[in-house]
Amino acid sequence: MNNFSILNSIGNTPLVKLQKINPYKNIEIFVKLEFFNPSGSVKDRIVKHIIEDAEQKGLLKPGGTIVENTSGNTGAAVAMMAAIKGYKAILTMPDKVSIEKQNALKALGAEIVVTPTSAAPDSPEHYVNTAKRIASEIPGSFRIDQYDNLKNTEAHYLTTGPEIWQQTNGEVTHYVASGSTGGTISGTGKYLKEQNPKIKVYMPDPVGSIYYEYFKTGEFDIKNSSTYHVEGVGEDHIAKAMNFSIVDEMFQFTDQEAFTTARLLASQEGILGGGTGGANVWAALKLASQLNESAKIVTIIPDNGAKYLSKFYNPEWMKENGFTL
Repeated sequence: MNNFSILNSIGNTPLVKLQKINPYKNIEIFVKLEFFNPSGSVKDRIVKHIIEDAEQKGLLKPGGTIVENTSGNTGAAVAMMAAIKGYKAILTMPDKVSIEKQNALKALGAEIVVTPTSAAPDSPEHYVNTAKRIASEIPGSFRIDQYDNLKNTEAHYLTTGPEIWQQTNGEVTHYVASGSTGGTISGTGKYLKEQNPKIKVYMPDPVGSIYYEYFKTGEFDIKNSSTYHVEGVGEDHIAKAMNFSIVDEMFQFTDQEAFTTARLLASQEGILGGGTGGANVWAALKLASQLNESAKIVTIIPDNGAKYLSKFYNPEWMKENGFTL
């Protein structure tokens, strides 16, 4: 690969320590700033890994079409790589995806198909099923399949996990990450536990997602799922890339908790992250409140808050949707 390619800037993102909003003197909380990746999110890691693997296997040929369902960040990574490599990108997404994300995909040359957020997992209008249909209609197209492609998990096992281990000099004690596809928490958590089996992995999950119920009971009732505002986290079906055996405990969070913490990160720490980053830090703080011993907690800020300026960073949007500031 050309040494000056933008793809060489994927990974090796900064790890910074929270300075103001962590009140627990014996606990250190570090956040890994994944918005330093070129398309602005952690998803650059998996898309690069999956596309390069597909190219090597002949599954994706020059001039081909990449199809994927996305909450925006994976789509941005796909659109960026398609622009660089000369592929066509068709991306499906639920209508709760912010307008900033949608416009970014269009700016990168991708075609987007917006579907109802309320569509059930078995509905042909669901954004995953829409992507599957489009891929089946285009001969030779390649689908990233981020939810069920184990290369997703492998990308984090090979990159994110080793980076955190090295950046903390092997002193990390707890890892906190939410999941949608599950790749970030499963791959990173697996690597860290292999280095030190005493490391604990915690996963925040939004109220309305099925993952918490499944983790606690081993089953789920789709009737218990509901829509929520936080993007790119939680799920209405079980993704194959999600390895629950890596997770030691789960916390449930609300939209309000995620958005309030994200806004606090921005105003107090100068870290402009997305709602999922807010949820992750909320969970890290909750975990810290339960620990009696000293610890080094590491969590993830998956994407840039600039993608949500029209949503939870907008006071009017917060009020209109029933949230307090």
